[in-house]
Amino acid sequence: MKKKVLSVLLAAAMSTAMLAGCGAGGQGAAVPASDAKTEEAPAEAPAEEAAAEEAPAEDAAEEAAEEEAAPEEAAEEEEEKPSVTVGSGDKGTIKVWVADAVVDFTAKEIEKCIAEHPECEGYQISVEAVGEGDAAGNMITDVEAGADIYGFAQDQIARLVAAGALEVVNPDFEASVKSENDEGSIKAATVGDQLYAYPLTSDNGYFLYYDKSVVKDPSTLEGIIADCEAAGKNFYMEINSGWYQTAFFFATGCDLSYETDNDGNFTKANVTYATPEGLEALKAIIKLNGSSSFQNGSALGEATNCAAIVDGTWDSSAAQELFGDNYACAKLPTFKGESGKDYQMSGFGGFKLLGVKPQEDEDKLIACDYIAYYLASESQLPRYQEVGWGPSNLAAQNSEEVKSDVALTALSEQLKYSIPQGQYPGDYWNLATSLGDSVRNGELSDGSSDDELMSALQSFQDTCISYAE
Repeated sequence: MKKKVLSVLLAAAMSTAMLAGCGAGGQGAAVPASDAKTEEAPAEAPAEEAAAEEAPAEDAAEEAAEEEAAPEEAAEEEEEKPSVTVGSGDKGTIKVWVADAVVDFTAKEIEKCIAEHPECEGYQISVEAVGEGDAAGNMITDVEAGADIYGFAQDQIARLVAAGALEVVNPDFEASVKSENDEGSIKAATVGDQLYAYPLTSDNGYFLYYDKSVVKDPSTLEGIIADCEAAGKNFYMEINSGWYQTAFFFATGCDLSYETDNDGNFTKANVTYATPEGLEALKAIIKLNGSSSFQNGSALGEATNCAAIVDGTWDSSAAQELFGDNYACAKLPTFKGESGKDYQMSGFGGFKLLGVKPQEDEDKLIACDYIAYYLASESQLPRYQEVGWGPSNLAAQNSEEVKSDVALTALSEQLKYSIPQGQYPGDYWNLATSLGDSVRNGELSDGSSDDELMSALQSFQDTCISYAE
């Protein structure tokens, strides 16, 4: 048993290392909070290559003509990317990058900001569609050519600070930002003891959707499982995901975090899975896997006979449709460890932040700060109303509209117990999947000895640490 589990984890580490060698960058790409995995594109089939070589001359000419036209077509497609310019004057330009879904909304809000704050007058402000993931990568690659104000996911903040792509939050706004937003978003916007970004949302994480006609008390995992088993219904959670799996390990007090240098390279891993706390968490995962009601998964669209699922706000519509009048949401439950102690399930939380690039022109920097603060304060409730982004702003969270959104309310409660997702090596996600798979296929089970379980945790921990060496 012991040798087999160790070999599985080692094989996973070796295979992911080989994949990383074929991919981009040694430090690994950050995995988004949705835990989406990217796969390498398969090589073109040899038959397709042969067919291309045997193409008639006229076909080759047509292909050459298409190739010549390609740059122009690409340029036309680039020009079609949503972009709105507001403001006027000769003070210069301010470039703003936001997600496609909020380009028009952001432009309208900036117009309001200009009308209220003369510090923002006299600039031509271009609002362009650049998503949070692309924005961070673009800024790190070329700060000078990047946006003056841009949205990004919180797991990129350390790299952006190291790249010199973030100005600290204006001291005139710092106290207000800290008092107006929830604790999780402030932690996500902070590096060391310095606030570097303006929180935009607190809406990326996971919580519990459930059928209240089946689950009578969602506060404990044991109660949820008992109700599902009695009703012959399924409970879903993705225990072989490095994102969801942490709900157990962080709950018992385990650490899994990385530190980076000024170039964004991983320099230190803080991992404490091979501990009594880690053993308690792993045994809880094994116990859950042993339930007849348990199904491994986190997508409602793929769930069958479901009465409860650990999922995110992106599936709220599907959950409402599935459960109908019995639709309900709650923070994650507690679970009872083998020691008899109750643990509140934790996990990762995700936040959108708004950053301001350092400026040589002090007046332009002030204008950027006013715009960023406005978009991150006055605009949060209107943004929720228009596109559904969950606010980090406490006043917006307490509005009747947001409070009536039971999914966001449950997530807000869960984020109090969650940890903002930082940067993780790409190989970590695959290694975590292997650990979960060892439970799913029975290699780690309630028949495994403590020594065998601890050996698997030690192998996992050592491999995680090796990613920073």
